[in-house]
Amino acid sequence: MLLLLAVHLAAAIVAPALLHWMGRKAFWILALAPASAAAWALTWTSQVQAGNGPVEQLEWIPVLGLELTFRLDTLSWLMTLVVGGVGALVLVYCAAYFKSSASGLGRFGGVFVAFSGSMLGLVTSDDMLLMFVFWELTTVTSYVLIGHYADRKASRRAAMQAIVITTAGGLAMLVGVVLLGEAAGTYRLSEVIADPPQGTTAVTVAIVCLLAGAVTKSALVPFHFWLPAAMAAPTPVSAYLHAAAMVKAGVYLVARFAPAYSTTAVWQWIIVVLGCSTLLLGGYRALRQHDLKLILAFGTVSQLGLIVLLVGLGTRATALAGLAMLGAHAMFKAALFLVVGVVDAATGTRDLRRLSGVGRELKLTALAGALATASMIGLPPFAGYVAKEAGLEAVGHLDAPVGTIVLVAVAVGSVLTVAYGLRLWWGAFSTKPAVVPEAVVESAESTAPGTSIHEAAHDEAEPARITHPSLLLVWPAMILAVLGLAVALLPQLGEHLLEPYAATYPEGEPGHLVLWAGLTPTFVLTLGILLAGALLFLVRDRVERWQTAAYHGPEADRVYRRFMRRLDDVAADVTAVTQRGSLPLYLGLILIVFVVAVGGTALGSTVFPSQFTVWDNPAQVVFAAGTIVSALLVTRARRRLKAVILLGIGGYSVAGLYLLHGAPDLALTQVLVETVTLVVFVLVLRRLPPYFSDRPLAASRWVRLGLGVAVGLTVAGIALVAPGARIHLPVSKDFAEEAVTFGGGKNIVNVTLVDIRAWDTMGEISVLLVAATGVASLVFLSRRGGAIYRADEARTDRSVWGGSADPMAALRRPGGDSAAVDAGGMVADRDESAVPSSASRGREWLQAGRTLAPQRRSVVFEVVVRLLFHTMIVYSVYLLFSGHNAPGGGFAAGLVTGIALIVRYLAGGRYELGEAAPVQPGLLLGLGLFLSAGVGLLALLAGGEVLQSWIIDIHLPVIGDLHLVTSLFFDIGVYLVVVGLVLDILRSLGAEIDRRAETGEDPVAGDPDLPERVAAGAKPAGWDGGVP
Repeated sequence: MLLLLAVHLAAAIVAPALLHWMGRKAFWILALAPASAAAWALTWTSQVQAGNGPVEQLEWIPVLGLELTFRLDTLSWLMTLVVGGVGALVLVYCAAYFKSSASGLGRFGGVFVAFSGSMLGLVTSDDMLLMFVFWELTTVTSYVLIGHYADRKASRRAAMQAIVITTAGGLAMLVGVVLLGEAAGTYRLSEVIADPPQGTTAVTVAIVCLLAGAVTKSALVPFHFWLPAAMAAPTPVSAYLHAAAMVKAGVYLVARFAPAYSTTAVWQWIIVVLGCSTLLLGGYRALRQHDLKLILAFGTVSQLGLIVLLVGLGTRATALAGLAMLGAHAMFKAALFLVVGVVDAATGTRDLRRLSGVGRELKLTALAGALATASMIGLPPFAGYVAKEAGLEAVGHLDAPVGTIVLVAVAVGSVLTVAYGLRLWWGAFSTKPAVVPEAVVESAESTAPGTSIHEAAHDEAEPARITHPSLLLVWPAMILAVLGLAVALLPQLGEHLLEPYAATYPEGEPGHLVLWAGLTPTFVLTLGILLAGALLFLVRDRVERWQTAAYHGPEADRVYRRFMRRLDDVAADVTAVTQRGSLPLYLGLILIVFVVAVGGTALGSTVFPSQFTVWDNPAQVVFAAGTIVSALLVTRARRRLKAVILLGIGGYSVAGLYLLHGAPDLALTQVLVETVTLVVFVLVLRRLPPYFSDRPLAASRWVRLGLGVAVGLTVAGIALVAPGARIHLPVSKDFAEEAVTFGGGKNIVNVTLVDIRAWDTMGEISVLLVAATGVASLVFLSRRGGAIYRADEARTDRSVWGGSADPMAALRRPGGDSAAVDAGGMVADRDESAVPSSASRGREWLQAGRTLAPQRRSVVFEVVVRLLFHTMIVYSVYLLFSGHNAPGGGFAAGLVTGIALIVRYLAGGRYELGEAAPVQPGLLLGLGLFLSAGVGLLALLAGGEVLQSWIIDIHLPVIGDLHLVTSLFFDIGVYLVVVGLVLDILRSLGAEIDRRAETGEDPVAGDPDLPERVAAGAKPAGWDGGVP
């Protein structure tokens, strides 16, 4: 099972590259991942039926008792077949469904396979916490799949609605998992089911919370509305997530815990009330839909209520029928969704009022739809009929009054299923009296594919033209529909395979799956259901008019939207009261709490050092004075730039203190961080006024001074008290020995970052990635990264020089002349001969230096940068590879590379930055985080702990002995993330701001170094016709 999850993970990772390289054909390869899961489950059929299914266990965090445990029993075996088999067929369907030019296929394929793997992990997990992790993974991946058409409002809203509802249920489920696990003393799922805790309030709350997660995931009343809205997703998503996989997760949860808790009162009431309500409401709503996908969506809601009823009622007979219905529903509903996709592709619409004669043109599609519909409405000899017969028989033997209520609900719900099932096939394939096939061809020239599911109603709908889609779209649906017939012909085999699960229920006689049991009351009831459903279909027009005129009550979707709007209003009101927008106020409150809480504790301490050492080295006084003086001057600075420089001096002084204390690694990092921070400040200050906006009032000034003194005294007090308050040995006392023994390095700081505290470092580089994304989002609105500007592009880019309306622009170009300004004072076309040729470009110190105006250039700076850049890059590589045994490491090396890019940008502008680093920052950030995380996972696969380092000593010819520690690759990932962060800042706050200022897009932009624009026809002062 672990191997299957690894296969899904690998397929999800390579999916974008495969789809980019092979196009839609890559879906065939991706289909092998879920297909392998289904095939693997089939090979274990006999062992699972005998109760000897495979169990896999891998310790994760032994101290916390967390382990990766997987187990295959009858329920998980069936779910694995559903998840893998249907998933593979839907991926094959995708190869013909999407156009070759469709956008986002790489993301879609990767997320689809990731969702399939998450479902596989969910249904095979034997640890409740692990099950919850996979549960949430399905929530996140389904959000991306539902919102695949990100440019459509309906798709975005549906995805957001689905993730809000299912996440809320998931949080409730987590509470239930924790309560139940603590009550049972174990989180092993099989042990909890075998010996479930009973009778306490905590267990009752846990049951309610678990069912809350199942109800939201399986779209039961009152959370059913997210499922029809999710039909905005592509048809393959609907066929898989909303017919066979995601919505079955809630059913699986109910089925998993039902043997243990189905006899409790709270369980029975929740299951009966919500199951019956969902069954009836879904069927009723399906009757009045005109969009084929919406009919199926509400029908899915109805049948989910039925399945939850059957598996949750608590008897062996209903459990067997519920599992049979679960499998049958996956086959016929997925097939019907795929059929609707074929109809949509062939006609461009799903509105049954515009469809006529489709069955004559698409005979194979109509046949697949007929087979699947027959199974859905319960016609013999299909799987749906066998399962529904078993369900009616089992429900009929339940005790009154629950049995009577459930039997009536199931019968009425089945009548509605027959009615909307017939209406579905009739609407999709029949030749309607009002619109004949000839009219379809003659009157409809074209229609937009993928008609909205919320298409407005109309009496005289324009008929749709029919085309013939690829047969590859039809065969997956046909296979599923035929399977629904094939498995029904072997009911005894199905009963034999599913009976071990039903036997886990404590009550009731065993049920049976039969194709023909004689003229029993159940068969008579089935005939009555079919006849009543057919009659309801025949009077569909009258029923539709009655439904339209009837009072519908408050719809759940509208109630949800009103609730969310009100929640936003409350959040805005609370924010307005608690957050006034004053940063000094926020910081002051934080510091006051710090002084009161921490300072008060320090004052109450009775442990103080017996002696004080003022300094160890007289040089410390110098650096400490520099820190103090710079901090005091910052508080008095009026100019922003002055404050930033003084702040930097304080930081460099702290670095000196680190150095004097024997911490060269910290000193190096501090210097590099201060340097990069100074540049970032300067880039930001370009867009701000030179002076601070106002001075604080006199009273406020004294309050701030007092608070600052209090914070300083508190920090100093903690530094004095903390060493004496220690009662245990510090964990770092063995770091020096462990760094060499286990980390393979002599630099304790670096080994701590990449090995001992590697989890912390992983979190820190994740924060760096988020920070870089945040900076980019402040500047780039639609895409994360802008264009990479290259020097060659500057030849015809006049905006670099200040805009075509500026006559001074021609004079600022290297090689510009007076002929560049015409008689009207406007800039004439640029003389390409004035542009340095590629041959002469080699004589320039910086390739993009020619793109700067003369007054912006510094030849000395360009020469120094040309000489230093490669030296800095080599030095950064040295720091990267030597950091395990000497000062350095990935973080410091990344900062050195970042500073090298900074000087290139400062010397040559945005075009020089593009020449220095012609790569998107997001690629470096993602690659770095992937590499660091990948090293940790490889250590786990190799039999060690996550992020564990491995020391490799090998002898190579010529080179000699090679000492390699795998944490080096983790450090390389850190290096890439840091470089990506600096590059992202330069691209956002540097290059993009420059471009906007040059093109006039930034109304705040202004260049204080350039003279005022000259009037049209006038000559600049001192201009003698030559180049200034």
